[in-house]
Amino acid sequence: ANIDPTFFLSRTVSNVISSIVFGDRFDYEDKEFLSLLRMMLGSFQFTATSTGQLYEMFSSVMKHLPGPQQQAFKELQGLEDFIAKKVEHNQRTLDPNSPRDFIDSFLIRMQEEEKNPNTEFYLKNLVMTTLNLFFAGTETVSTTLRYGFLLLMKHPEVEAKVHEEIDRVIGKNRQPKFEDRAKMPYTEAVIHEIQRFGDMLPMGLAHRVNRDTKFRDFFLPKGTEVFPMLGSVLRDPRFFSNPQDFNPQHFLDKKGQFKKSDAFVPFSIGKRYCFGEGLARMELFLFFTTIMQNFRFKSPQSPKDIDVSPKHAGFATIPRNYTMSFLPR
Repeated sequence: ANIDPTFFLSRTVSNVISSIVFGDRFDYEDKEFLSLLRMMLGSFQFTATSTGQLYEMFSSVMKHLPGPQQQAFKELQGLEDFIAKKVEHNQRTLDPNSPRDFIDSFLIRMQEEEKNPNTEFYLKNLVMTTLNLFFAGTETVSTTLRYGFLLLMKHPEVEAKVHEEIDRVIGKNRQPKFEDRAKMPYTEAVIHEIQRFGDMLPMGLAHRVNRDTKFRDFFLPKGTEVFPMLGSVLRDPRFFSNPQDFNPQHFLDKKGQFKKSDAFVPFSIGKRYCFGEGLARMELFLFFTTIMQNFRFKSPQSPKDIDVSPKHAGFATIPRNYTMSFLPR
């Protein structure tokens, strides 16, 4: 049977971050959990539209105008309310000597710093940080995998090579481990190329300059918002020979070994880069290899008819909706 993999992937990925942040997993059929995932997907897809892009850059004005952004506000507010409720529950049941999860650890730090007027550890920050972790830790990894499966159905020769490497290095009798990555240059190159081609957040995340700054011939007054255009680097022909094509060779040397690239910046760079990078890399490798160890992918369309151009490309890049079959190997 053909299924849309969207919610299968987001449920699975989201439970990893849930166990870190909330100390517990959700049941896959939990109605509240499914509603949260829908709200997350809805607001993430909104950021990929042209209206979403305007909202990212002019949020103070867009808040007061009618339009699709009002639905996105509602969804984000729903997520915030859910997390605030979780925080209240943790406050009531907190044992400072035995933290259960990220929220407990933050609450303990709040108590320790309550006399510090400059502390960053206060309730609003806890709710928003938890929301950021939950949101970023679900949508980015699950959307990357979803784009990846579509690309492999478009390029069955790549899928076959990944299967060959998995069978040779891991076999079929044990689960993949993160340490296997070092012995799997082709799979590693494929995952990197999925991230490069998918270009999930082409504009990166907004930052502000914290002092007057001169950059090349431009003067940026303190407080100016800046967007690091990650997509311009990930598609730069100086670093990737055919940037518009999906080609794992972009990350392989002549001997077939994995080749790092300084232009691989999907997690941004500098001091404020994505602090979830380590977790995301681990999740991408383990989910990708475990699923591929057990299944072949089949599309109802022939490879030449599969459209891998994005459904939306604005602040975020979202692949088209599709259905597929997972065939046991």
